[in-house]
Amino acid sequence: MAKLNKKVTTGLKVLISAVLIYFIFTKINVSEIKDILIKSNPLYLVLAAIFFILSKFIGAIRLNLYFHRLNIMLTNASNFKLYLLGMFYNLFLPGGIGGDAYKGYILKKTFDVKTKRMVSVLVLDRLGGLLLLFIYACALLAFHNADILNGYRWIFVSAIPISVIVFWLLNKKFFNYVLPIFWKTTALSALVQLAQLICIWFILLALNIEMNQISYLIIFLISSIVAVVPLTLGGIGSREVTFYYGAKLLGLDQNISVGVSVLFFLITAMVSFIGVWYHFKKIKLELAHTSNQSANE
Repeated sequence: MAKLNKKVTTGLKVLISAVLIYFIFTKINVSEIKDILIKSNPLYLVLAAIFFILSKFIGAIRLNLYFHRLNIMLTNASNFKLYLLGMFYNLFLPGGIGGDAYKGYILKKTFDVKTKRMVSVLVLDRLGGLLLLFIYACALLAFHNADILNGYRWIFVSAIPISVIVFWLLNKKFFNYVLPIFWKTTALSALVQLAQLICIWFILLALNIEMNQISYLIIFLISSIVAVVPLTLGGIGSREVTFYYGAKLLGLDQNISVGVSVLFFLITAMVSFIGVWYHFKKIKLELAHTSNQSANE
């Protein structure tokens, strides 16, 4: 029954992604987007990819801090290998075990850790990322000059400290064993999302977009929040829809906006595909100051 439910869920995600992609491609000029992508500056795209990889490396360090609170003392190198494999599973093997689920399974199998705590740190890692996406979005919206935001900017400014306090209280009440690393993981989350914002900025430069850059960055942050909602495969479709309607709302070129989304997805896919190496090769879980463990694929 569990396998059947998983297949049904996966099928629905595939269907929703396909419908959203079809919908977007009926709204935009596909040939124009193709020309936009072909004319993009490859140097800036390489820089965008570098900062995307940097964001994932910092994200892996943040996750490893949570693992250390469970006495799973993985080195950052071996944890990054697991992280890459998880990215590959999330994007390319949606019908199988998910990336987070795989990491949790391997670590639960290898180390003596409670399932509840393992699930908790994986969820907290995601929530920490969402918190900073929200904070950056609020900060940019508060200083954006769009008329539609007039009278609402104080809400975005107020939401920043309130969201941090709420997340801190959540950690303190339900996950006090990770509270000592709260500020460190929050700072790393800030660096993760900053690196991704720089990645998008380089994509904008690659497309020769010099005007309204803040608007595109805001749309990206909101699309990243939307993409976390588990309704599509790896955010495919939902991110493009957000870029399309975000551009429409802020008076931007919708074809260019979707083009930015497509380039970001291509960079994500190329980096995630690196994880296929660890799908076939056994990962050695190296522990700091201890003997090696191994993870069987």
